[in-house]
Amino acid sequence: MININDIIFFNLNTINSFNLFLFITLSLILSLAIDLIFGELPTKIHPVVIIGSIISFFKKILIGIKSRLSGLLLVLCVCIVASVMLYVIYLVSSLNMLLFSIVFIVLLSSTFSVKMLLQTAVDVKDALDISIDRARQLVSYLVSRDTEELTESFIVSASIESLTENITDSYVAPVFYYFIFGLIILYYPINDYLYYLLLIPMLYRISNTQDAMLGYESDELKDIGFFPAKIDDILNYIPARLSGLFVVLAAYLLRLDGRNAYKIMRRDARKCPSPNSGYTMATTAGALNIQLIKKDTYILGDDNKVISKDDITKAVNLSRMTIILFTITILLLFTLFYVIL
Repeated sequence: MININDIIFFNLNTINSFNLFLFITLSLILSLAIDLIFGELPTKIHPVVIIGSIISFFKKILIGIKSRLSGLLLVLCVCIVASVMLYVIYLVSSLNMLLFSIVFIVLLSSTFSVKMLLQTAVDVKDALDISIDRARQLVSYLVSRDTEELTESFIVSASIESLTENITDSYVAPVFYYFIFGLIILYYPINDYLYYLLLIPMLYRISNTQDAMLGYESDELKDIGFFPAKIDDILNYIPARLSGLFVVLAAYLLRLDGRNAYKIMRRDARKCPSPNSGYTMATTAGALNIQLIKKDTYILGDDNKVISKDDITKAVNLSRMTIILFTITILLLFTLFYVIL
């Protein structure tokens, strides 16, 4: 019989592989539950907000270096400072195993953002029922393009693009790296392995935040943003393509056009400036038989029907199912590897 005390009150230095396996899987399940129920942590203590402040601090110092080296130095400085801060939290919380488990789960939940991802798209749809100006305002928080003159169809497109593009970096990628490192420490344990287990998805979130803040081609950011953008592209390469395949599977399960989803993914995914964002956006366009358009940048999908606000609801359902399928699959694979190996 499994003793819950063996799972929660384990000794960090003597935890066995079975308890570690349980800790890794249960931590993900509970952290996802926290995110779905409570949403984001308060702004003052949210790790991503704190990371953003650290990035801004080093940006002010390093942006005067008119070289791409400034971006590499920023990445290193931010990662070192954040890693030290996390290690201090790890050391303090590990004095009590129940406290450590709670802190670990809450911090892990901060590395992804499912509830907010889905809710922001729903909010845009609800705003369209009230005022197109309000919908334009909400979309302006999600995309970098000018939204003041967007028609309803372009608002819907922008909302679906933002939603589906962020399936990868808001959930799939941090969870993917969490379980990859989880497999490694199951069989090759190192000192403070639970610290590193949390650090890995946190470093991914740091990279993603750096890219969101600095990864632009403007005169101010083109040098300092070069390395943050490239590192984020590398880290998202595999997760983005996995996400696209799971969108296809989700489309079949929801009785959308799964075959067309796969077709459009293969045809249009590389039309976007980002090497990764198109894999979920194009696949969603194919599944819904719509076109997603960013003026002067890309057109994804075929113009088979007029896009409408109801397509936002379909895209939300498709994204939710994608996340569910990915979660179930990675938990099953993790369990299978643990049993076999």
